[in-house]
Amino acid sequence: MIEQINTKRLYLRKMKMADAHSLFNIWSDPEVTKFMNITNFTHEEQVKEMIELFDELTEERKAIRFTIIEKESNEIIGSCGFNSFDVDNGTAEIGYDLAKAYWGKGYAPESISALIDFAFTTLNINRIEAKIEPGNINSIKVVEKLNFTFEGTFKEYEESKESSYDINVYSLFNSQNYNSQECYR
Repeated sequence: MIEQINTKRLYLRKMKMADAHSLFNIWSDPEVTKFMNITNFTHEEQVKEMIELFDELTEERKAIRFTIIEKESNEIIGSCGFNSFDVDNGTAEIGYDLAKAYWGKGYAPESISALIDFAFTTLNINRIEAKIEPGNINSIKVVEKLNFTFEGTFKEYEESKESSYDINVYSLFNSQNYNSQECYR
């Protein structure tokens, strides 16, 4: 499995235990985790457990998560990856988060474009899904900018944070002749 992906402004590096402190600062922010399927973390140990889980899932070829590092500052600004993938069936589900200070600067589409290229060319994935809560307008804008297609809403699809909520499903297919360079200019 690939260890690092480079973009114009970012490094996407396979998550490491040494990233725990920086990721804790991001995942402990309730505004960052508001639309994630986790509650904001309260202990750095939770991040270490998450990194261990992703290491296991990567070994099993079921998921992979990358730390997003801004090249200019060498700062960890978030994470992204595939919450799940199934190489046999050519499918993957994408996920991402950014520290609030980096919202609205084009880092999400830039990192996701690199992941899409990786999925289509290296993992031989044909279908990438993004599952987004309807209220998460910023993430919806990101996937729309990247030419994902809205497929529909699953009612009360997931339970988290003590309630059921709807999920919008967006998809992108390799057969759409995806060109990442056109999406985040």
